[in-house]
Order: sequence, then C-alpha cells, then structure tokens
Amino acid sequence: MLQQLRTFIGALFLFFLSLVIGTIGFMLIEDYVLIDAFYMAVITISTVGFSEVEELSTSGKLFTALYIIVNLGIFTYIISVLTTYLFEGKLKSVFKNIMTDREISKLNNHVIVCGYGRNGSQACEELLKAGRAFVVIEKDPSNHNIPPNPDFQILIADATFDDNLISAGIERAKEILITTPSDASNVFITLTARGLNPNINIIARAAEKKTESKLYRAGANHVIMPNYLGGTFMAQMVTKPVVIEFLDLLTTRGRDQQKYKLEAVSYNDLKPIYRDKTLAELRIRSLTGGNVIAVKDNVKGMIPNPTADTFIGVDDTMIILCSEENAKDVIRTLTGK
Repeated sequence: MLQQLRTFIGALFLFFLSLVIGTIGFMLIEDYVLIDAFYMAVITISTVGFSEVEELSTSGKLFTALYIIVNLGIFTYIISVLTTYLFEGKLKSVFKNIMTDREISKLNNHVIVCGYGRNGSQACEELLKAGRAFVVIEKDPSNHNIPPNPDFQILIADATFDDNLISAGIERAKEILITTPSDASNVFITLTARGLNPNINIIARAAEKKTESKLYRAGANHVIMPNYLGGTFMAQMVTKPVVIEFLDLLTTRGRDQQKYKLEAVSYNDLKPIYRDKTLAELRIRSLTGGNVIAVKDNVKGMIPNPTADTFIGVDDTMIILCSEENAKDVIRTLTGK
C-alpha cells in the first residue's frame, strides 16, 4: 500500500514541481508578474494553445521549448499513473487499505495470522468461531482461498518485513500464528516477531523436522508440524480407533453425533463466588453439565484428570469438556460473560 501511495504522490509532486519551475522560470526570464507567469506555465503544460501574455524573447522561447519537451514526459507519466489507479482499481485498493489500517489500529491483544493457505484459513475459521479479533497477512493477492468479502482484516503484504508486521499491530498483539508454506520464511518471521514484541505468544508451522529446533531458537513458543501430525493421526485410527472416535467429537469431523468442545476458564475470569474453592466445592458438573478434565496449576503445571480436592487459586485455569449446545451457558454461569 505504501508503494502505491508513493507512486501516486510522486506523480502529483512532479506535476506541481513542474508548475513551480515554469512559474519561476517565466518570472526570471521574461520578468512576468506572478499571475502572468503562472498562467504561462499552465497553458504551456496543458498545451492548449492560448496566446502568450507578451511576445517571448529568444531566451523565453528556448525555455518554453525545453519546458514543453520535459513536460511531455512528465504528462505521459502522470497519465499512465492515473490510468492505472482509475481503471485497474488501484485507487480503490489504496482506499481499502487505508480503511483497513484504521480498523487494525483499534485492535489490542489480537491475533496475527501470517499466511492464508490451507493451515492459515483453517486457523482463521476457528478464530472466527471463538470470536477472537485477528489480522491476516497474506503475500499473494491472487490467493484463491481469500473470500471476496472477509469477516476479518487482511493485509496483502510480505510478513517477513518489519513494517508489515508493525502495520498488523505486532506490538499490541497477544499471539501470532505463522503458517506460511516456507520454513525459511517462518523462521525469519518468528525471529522478527520476537524482536518486535518480546511478550507475544508465537505458534509457528514447520514442514521439516529439522526446522523445529530452529523455530524454537528463533523464539517460537510452540511449533506445529501438520505433516507429522497427519501421519500420526492416520496410524492411530488403526491402533486406537475408539480414542480417535472420541477426539472426533471435539472437531467438525464427527458425524451425526452431538459435538463436544473444550473451554478454558481461568481464575481471573471466575465470578468471585467461585474463586478459591476446590473442584468438589465448585460442583461444575451439577452446576453447568460440564466436566473438568484438566487443571493448569500455576505451580504444578498441567494436571490431567484432577481429583475433587484440587484447589482452584490465583493464575489457575480449568479445562472443561462440554457439549457445543451448553458451552455458552457454562461460560456464562462461571464467569458472567
């Protein structure tokens, strides 16, 4: 977008610069007053053929001839730029990008998704379902995955450049998902993102196993390898079919069955009456219909299958399994949101 604006502004600058040079030239060479010099510069640039204010001197004729030759090139360039903007839709694109920048500047604690390919588009679908605000940075403007009227902000730019990450609000973002198909680009974006925002949670994609360690060294918090996960999942459909059937209930792959989902409820989000209590005292199942299948303890870490006497204190988070139908009720009951 910046390059497009620079081209357009550059063309306008050339026009006004030529007008100023012509006006000053006629004032110095022909001793015209300002208004007459400006008039001569305008009719010379436009080549409309009106008569001169006064008979030109030899120096004035040479200046005018040279001025016309130079302005023919400038005029041709300006026409080509304006034609591009008006007939190829660049002006609309620039305006759209300006509006996008305004919307992005309002975001805080949002998610940035780098790359709108297969993995990136799937991530965006989940973010939309969860109601999270996010911005997509996609390098290829002809990417057929991009919907014509997306329900999110999208920047057509290269995420490996600092300025584009800054335009996406990297300094205010909470997480960044790096899903481009190039491992080298993902490492570079990870390194750049960590430098621009030391506190951001970075989740990066890796196609090759050897890239995993590089991404962690570059500053990634989590590395996902879809190719390896896909193979593992397929094998487990043979070795552990019932387990996979259960996992299907947590995704859109499950068919003709009630869907379930996992909700994370942190201590800080709980209503005051539900804080500083054990799971037995909270009675989550009878209260909401959900089951606490894990607790992220601020000291012990992740506790799967927690016992009834597990205490929920400051900075702890409960992982609750519930049906999609009552998920909102679970959150509303426990947090009031």
